[in-house]
Order: sequence, then structure tokens, then C-alpha cells
Amino acid sequence: MQNLETTNIKAISQLATKSNNWLRRGTSEIFPDRTDSNNPQENLEKLLKTTGTLRIKLGIDPTGADIHLGHSIPVRKLRAFQDAGHTAVLIIGDFTARIGDPTGKSEVRRQLTEEIVAQNAQNYLDQVRPILDFDTPGRLEVRYNSEWLAKLDLAEILGLLSTMTVGQMLAKEGFSDRFTQENPIYLHEFLYPLMQGYDSVAIDADVELGGTDQKFNIAVGRDLQKHFGKTPQFGLLTPILLGTDGVQKMSKSLHNYVGLSEDPLTMYSKLEKTPDSLLEQYFELLTDLSLDQLPANPRDRQKLLALDIVTQYHGKEAAQQAQSAALSITSGSTTRSDSVPEFSLSSIQFPTKLANILSGSSLCKSNGDARRQIQGGAIRLDGEKIEQADLAFDEPNLLYDKVLQFGKTKFIRLVP
Repeated sequence: MQNLETTNIKAISQLATKSNNWLRRGTSEIFPDRTDSNNPQENLEKLLKTTGTLRIKLGIDPTGADIHLGHSIPVRKLRAFQDAGHTAVLIIGDFTARIGDPTGKSEVRRQLTEEIVAQNAQNYLDQVRPILDFDTPGRLEVRYNSEWLAKLDLAEILGLLSTMTVGQMLAKEGFSDRFTQENPIYLHEFLYPLMQGYDSVAIDADVELGGTDQKFNIAVGRDLQKHFGKTPQFGLLTPILLGTDGVQKMSKSLHNYVGLSEDPLTMYSKLEKTPDSLLEQYFELLTDLSLDQLPANPRDRQKLLALDIVTQYHGKEAAQQAQSAALSITSGSTTRSDSVPEFSLSSIQFPTKLANILSGSSLCKSNGDARRQIQGGAIRLDGEKIEQADLAFDEPNLLYDKVLQFGKTKFIRLVP
């Protein structure tokens, strides 16, 4: 069996990057896409060969605090364009986030304050830093769309509104469903696609990236660029990632996600259990590894996937430590590893029940949830399944340096 701790990930990755498939890899659709045309405005591959530096747009609305691997896919594609010599324009939608993208929503989004948006924006930038090239001059522009949207006066907003009909807006997926179901659609929501589209006008985008659910918004950007006498951008759509359950799209609310800010052990533990049916998609969308050079054994593929992705966000040493820690924990070993997140028992008043520690450490949502998880057999202490819902401890030193485990992917080491 292949020793994945010593697998030369970089060598496998170079096989992929040397090939010419970087544009199409992990791409669902490019539009327009007249591959038989010599017109660079209809054929993106032709444009890439005949034009110098292009401006590649990706907009991110900071409507939450965290990004998961599903969000990383268009960001990774943006990095691929950077590596090909083009300028990435990362737009932080600090203005549009106050409206919220209505795509796929059955009801109006809650409008956010400027303060929340600003904090979320900083969190987003911190989380995409391992993906993008922030250092090479000319390779990245970070722009905030309040820079131009906040300056639009009523006459200019009316001009934007005049470029689309209500019928065109209702054709947008989400709006049409809500209209049919007689769920309210508020007028300010109609502004979202127009404002996101205006971003392309403001920054002179040549290509805009987004998930497949963003096709309508990207197409609006093309139309607005034409309206303002500019060359219309290409749209490049990336797939929506299935979550770790292999059934529904990755989402925090569905608890089937891997967060970019998660610690190495949590990230590794989730990814090494990736269902076999998802491995090919995850390798294609979340790594640069050559798909022709992967191990034949599915278990080895799971380990390689987990090791590569954790390396991307935390470095090689942390990834290898996480791999060792995961092996130790799942085998019941109590060998100490610095990859296991620590929880200080100083915040817990003793004597106390284990359920209180589970909720206090956020492994479980509440004491009641902790009791249910214990009764369901989901809790282990140093590898031993806990079966007593009312298990209590008189002193904290009885727990020091022990690993508390919830399910297969959540671990903490109890410390003073």
C-alpha cells in the first residue's frame, strides 16, 4: 500500500498544471463558447491566445462569517487565471451584501448592517489568502463595490432599471418559483442582479467567474456592458459542490461542509471519509493533482485527498500531523498530537457532568443535545464509547490530556 505521508503531491500536481486543460478543468460552462469561431469575442481560448493580460472578475458577497470548500471552487479558478498571467479582480460586495443575492432563496434575505458586512469581508479575505496570489504585483485587485454603487444617484439607478423588464426578472430561477408560490418578492431584490452586473461595467471585466447558479447574474453583466458601449465579458461557470454526505450541495446549515478556517485535524478527518462516489469530483474541483496519477485503492485516494487539501490551507507539516493524529484517534491510541484542538477545563465548574463539557466546548449544541448524542453512542472519551448520559466528574484532573470525540470528525483534547 502506498505511504501517503511521503507522497510527492507537488510532483503529481505539476503533471496537471503542465497540461493545457486548466481552463476546462472543473468548468461547467463557458458562454459564449463558439470553439469553431476565430472571433476572440466568441471563443475564450482564442482570446487567451491573442490578447495580453485579461481582467478576471469574481464577486463575493460577505453575507456570512465563513467560507467552505464549495465556495473555494471559483476562487481556485481565479487563481488558475492568475497563474496563466492574468489579473484577478476580487470584488467584495460590501454594498450588494446589504441586499443579499436572492438566487435560490424562497424568501427575502435579511439585510445586514455595514459593520457586520465589514467584519465578514475581512474574514473572507483571510480565508481565501491561501488560495490566491496576493503578493505578485499586478496579479490581484481587491475592490469593494460600494466604491461605485454607493455613488449612483436616482437617475442612474432608474437607467439601470430601464435595461430589464419585469418579465425578464421573473424568468430568473428563484423569482419565478416565488412568484408561482405567491411568496413576496420585494422591489429592492430586483436591483441585485443589476448591481452585480454593473460591477462588470465598473471594473471592465473580460471574464466573470461564478457557480452555475450565477448564470443569470453574469449574463446581466454582459448586457449592461453592451448597454454602456463596452466589450461584453465571457461567463465561466463552475459546478456546485456536493457536500460530504454525497447527496445535497455543501452547506453549513446541512452540516455536510468542510470549512476553510477549520483546524487541520477536523478538516482532515472529514475529508478522509469522503464517499467513493465523490472522490473524482473532489479531486478535480479542489486539487491540482493529475487525475491520471491517483492511487487505485479508494482508501488511499481518500487519504491523499485529505492530505492535499489540508496542505493547501495549513501547510505540509500540519497536514501530516493531522493525518497521524486521525490515525491515532481512530485506532484508540492516546498518543498526544498537537493537531488535536484543545479545550480548557478552566471554564467549567466542577463537579460537572460530561454533557456540560460537551456543550461548553461546542462539540454539542446544548446539554440536551449532548445527552442525546451520548445515548446514541456518538461520544467517546480516549477511544472508549460513553454510554452513561449522566456521567459526572468530581475533579478536572481526571480528564486532563484525554481526547473527547463526537462522531467521526470532531475531537478536542481536554487541558487545564
